[in-house]
Amino acid sequence: MVSSVPGEAEQPEPELVEVEVGHTALLKCGLSHAQGNLSHVDWFSVHKEKRMLIFRVRQGQGQSEPGEYHNRLSLQDKGTTLVLTGITPHDDRIFTCQGKRRAQEHRIRLRVYKAPEEPSIQVNTLGISVNSKEPVEVATCVGRNGYPVPQVTWYKNGQSLKEEKNRVHIQSSQTEESSGLFTLRSVLQAQVSKEDKDLSYRLPSGNHMKESKEVTVPVFYPAERVWLEVEPEGMLKEGDRVEIRCLADGNPQPHFSIIKQNLNTREMEEERTDDNGVLAGARGNPTRPVLPDPTAAPPDVSDVRVSPAAPESQEGSSLTLNCEAESNQDLQFQWLREKTGKLLAKGQVLQLHSLKREEGGGYRCLASVPSVPGLNRSQLVNVAIFGPPWMASREKKMWVKENSELNLSCEASGHPRPSIVWSVHGTASEQDQEPQNVLSVLNVLVTPELLETGAECVASNSLGRNTTIIFLELDSNRTTNLSTSTISPPARANGTSTEKKLTEPESKGVVIVAVTVCVLVLALLGAVLYFFYKKGKLPCGRSGKQEITLPPSRKSEFVVEVKSDKLPEEMGLLQGSSGDKRAPGDQGEKYIDLRH
Repeated sequence: MVSSVPGEAEQPEPELVEVEVGHTALLKCGLSHAQGNLSHVDWFSVHKEKRMLIFRVRQGQGQSEPGEYHNRLSLQDKGTTLVLTGITPHDDRIFTCQGKRRAQEHRIRLRVYKAPEEPSIQVNTLGISVNSKEPVEVATCVGRNGYPVPQVTWYKNGQSLKEEKNRVHIQSSQTEESSGLFTLRSVLQAQVSKEDKDLSYRLPSGNHMKESKEVTVPVFYPAERVWLEVEPEGMLKEGDRVEIRCLADGNPQPHFSIIKQNLNTREMEEERTDDNGVLAGARGNPTRPVLPDPTAAPPDVSDVRVSPAAPESQEGSSLTLNCEAESNQDLQFQWLREKTGKLLAKGQVLQLHSLKREEGGGYRCLASVPSVPGLNRSQLVNVAIFGPPWMASREKKMWVKENSELNLSCEASGHPRPSIVWSVHGTASEQDQEPQNVLSVLNVLVTPELLETGAECVASNSLGRNTTIIFLELDSNRTTNLSTSTISPPARANGTSTEKKLTEPESKGVVIVAVTVCVLVLALLGAVLYFFYKKGKLPCGRSGKQEITLPPSRKSEFVVEVKSDKLPEEMGLLQGSSGDKRAPGDQGEKYIDLRH
């Protein structure tokens, strides 16, 4: 049913009801009369100045009219509220409820809304030059599926942007989708300056609206200032790797060239930097960049010299070592033991008193510049102590497998440097440990003859000779040898010997062997006792007599006769419950059949 809107002189403002798309609207008929008057009500929708009946209420019962609202309307609250489900943008209109008297009417303005999806903002990735005379596109924002038409406000660093002639221009367009929702596209154009290089743009959130992500627009401008940075900072030494970075305040960074002076030709040379304006100097490069003080020489340390260069001394005497070096900076000297790295002394002089054979070997002098960490040089010198060859041990044992290859090693030290020979044939090789030390390795095949004779290593120099004997034992004999609880240590060479303690595995083996021997001895003792027991030669008991007899009637059987020293009265206590008496002369003898 369609009818025209009745012309009334003055109509009150309709009641406002806001509902989001997809939700349910509750339209309450606000007639001012009694509840009884609501038993006869008609509901209308007004769209484009046309009034259409959509629902009837008679005696508290409702009925939908055919049309777009059929099956979407129902009553609630005893007929006073009309329920409209599945709200769409097309429901954005005025609804009226009219009583039986047509003069009674209540108008409701149903406002439908839907927040758009999160806006997508695309920035001008090519960048904007400050030299542009007209506004240039900064960014484009698109907001989809909103209702009503979204309103766009651009913000720059939190401040809203408005149209400004020749400076800011905002152009927007909208598209209505088939669902009744709108898609909005907004383009921001602006003229930028160098101060805008760090500015960000966004769309804020509002009433039922969404806020976009923040974007930054690249702004291009020429450089006004250029400067140099050197890494690492502070004092440098020859051989350090240095990065010289050329910087400017323009965007994008320009291409740089760095001019440096060649110290050999004294001419200025130009070198291109990489894309980041960095010129990396290689270690040891004898060039110097053009810096505030191009004549300043870098700190350096000369080669370190130690005297005497090849020190020799007798055992028990003293020795003095001197260290020298030059530098254009203050130097610090230290003496270190080469083998252990232990600090021995500070200063250019090292005093060694009452020298022992063990104090021979390497000593290092280190000259460093304290003001430049890492700037140092050093020199190694070897101290030789005169003496015949010295060897770690006079004898040693090795466990081997027959017919297998084996490496025998022998080490000796002395001054003059000793030479080593072997008593058996094989392939020998020598390895220099220190100037006064030598290590000889002999590769041999384990044969029965070698197992019988062993191998002898002989070290000699002009002051004497020394030997080490190596005994070879088969692995198969290792378990048998563990039965010995005492192990004699091999004699140390050079007239010394030390006691050798059993290692943990050897100690465990000795304990196992001892326990096994004890068990065997106890078993043997038990067998002997049992033998005498059977023969009757082992007395038992405290006061009576117990014998092992063979009754005449059972000569072929083993029996044990047990005689008790208890009185007959006492024996009566041991009778069964039936009270049976034993025959006279029965002294409680028992025969135990030992055949089984």
